[in-house]
Amino acid sequence: MKTRVKFCGMTRMQDVQSAIALNVDALGFVFVKSSPRNIDIETAAKIIDEIPPFIVRVGLFMNAQHSEVENVLKKIKLNLLQFHGDEEEQFCAQFEVPYLKAIPMASVSSLSKYCRGYPSASGFLLDSHAEGEMGGSGKKFAWSKLPEDIEKPIILAGGLRPDNVAEAIRIVHPYAVDVSSGIETSKGIKDPAKMEQFIKEVHRD
Repeated sequence: MKTRVKFCGMTRMQDVQSAIALNVDALGFVFVKSSPRNIDIETAAKIIDEIPPFIVRVGLFMNAQHSEVENVLKKIKLNLLQFHGDEEEQFCAQFEVPYLKAIPMASVSSLSKYCRGYPSASGFLLDSHAEGEMGGSGKKFAWSKLPEDIEKPIILAGGLRPDNVAEAIRIVHPYAVDVSSGIETSKGIKDPAKMEQFIKEVHRD
C-alpha cells in the first residue's frame, strides 16, 4: 500500500507550491502561538485557498480553547484537525471535523491503552515528544513493530529525514509519514531539495 506523506509546519506560499508540485498528500499548518512554526489565520487563509482539491489541509492545535479552534474553522477550510496536547476525546470530537490525536511517545507506556481512549479519532500520529511538549523537535523515538490491536491508521512522525524515512517505513509500515524539521533550512522555512528527496525516499522500492 502506498505510504502517504504529510509536510507539516508550512508557513510560506512558495513552500506550499513546491509541496504541491511534488504531489504531497497533506499539508499541516500550526495554530499554536508558542511554536516557531505558528502561522496567523490571515496568512494561512490566503495560502490554503490556493491548495488544489485532494490535498488534505490539516490544522494543528495544542491545548487550545474551544473558541480558538472554532475561530480558525470559521475562516479556514480545513479537512482534518490534529491535537497535540492533553485534550480529552470529547473535546477533539466536538468540532464535527475528522481529527488525529498525537501520541507523545516519550511519555506513553502503553500505545494500545492510549489509543483506546480516543475511539472517535480518524488516526493516531506517533511523535517523539513528551507529554506537554510540541512536535517538530527533529528527534526520533525507537521505531518498533506496532501492536496489532490498533485498527486506526498510524502516522509516523518525529525525527524523520530523507536519509532515514525509508528505514522507518520498512520497520513500522505506517499509513503515512509526517515531516517538519527534516525538510527545513530553518524552523518554518522548507528546503525544496529536501522535500523532493524525502518524497523519493518514501516511494523508493
